[in-house]
Amino acid sequence: MTDTERPSFLLVHGAWHGAWCWDAVRTALDADGWRSHTVDLPSAGPQADPHGGSDRAGMRDDARTIRDSLRRIDGPVVVVAHSYGGVPTTEVIADAANVTGAVYLAAFQLDVGESVFSFLGTPVPNDGTGLTPPDPDARQVLFADVPRADAEHAVARLRPQTVRSFTEPVTTAGWRTVPSSYIVCDHDRALAPSRQHELATRAHSVHRLPSSHSPFLSMPRRLAALLARTAAAG
Repeated sequence: MTDTERPSFLLVHGAWHGAWCWDAVRTALDADGWRSHTVDLPSAGPQADPHGGSDRAGMRDDARTIRDSLRRIDGPVVVVAHSYGGVPTTEVIADAANVTGAVYLAAFQLDVGESVFSFLGTPVPNDGTGLTPPDPDARQVLFADVPRADAEHAVARLRPQTVRSFTEPVTTAGWRTVPSSYIVCDHDRALAPSRQHELATRAHSVHRLPSSHSPFLSMPRRLAALLARTAAAG
C-alpha cells in the first residue's frame, strides 16, 4: 500500500477520557507515515449547565461529533474506538462514505437496541441524567500496566461522564456493513476479556494485546503497529 492509498485514522476515546489519551499512539503512527485525527466527545467532562438543568450530552451528541469530524477528513478513514467510544462510533460509521473500516479496542461493539448499561446489565437511574465520576480505583482498573507517573497523570485528567451516554441505545449497527476488527485486551480489569470475546464475535477479525484496559498508554508503539497492520490489510 502506497502512502497515497493509506487511510487515515480517527481515534475515538472512551468514557472519562479525552483526545489527550491518544498522544503517544499518534506519535508512533506519525513516525511510520500514518495520518491520524482525534475528537473530544462532549459526554466526557461536560461543564455544569448554567441554567440549572440536568440534561447533558449523551451518546447521540457524541455520534454527531464523530460524524462532523469524519466530514472534515479527506480520503478514506479507519475509525479506532476505545471502550465506550465504540457505541457512538457504531452509530455513525455506516452513513459515513469515507469510512473503510472500524477497529474496536476493548470496546462496546453493540447491536441495535443495546446500550452500555443494558449490555452490562446495569440498572438505569430513574431519570437517566446526571454525571458518573471516574472509578475511585481508576489507577488499577484502567491503568494497571501503565508506568506509575504516566498512570497518575492520566488519572488526574479523567473527568465525569454523563449517565445519558451509557443509557442511550444504538439505532444503527454500522459494523454490519463496515468491515471491523476487534482488539481484546487480555488483562483488562474494566471490561472483562470474556465480555470482549463476546463482543468480538461481531467483528470480521480479532486480535489480542497482553495489556490492561489502556494499551494506548501502556504499549502505544505496539498498539500503533497493530493498527497499521489492520489498516494495511484492508
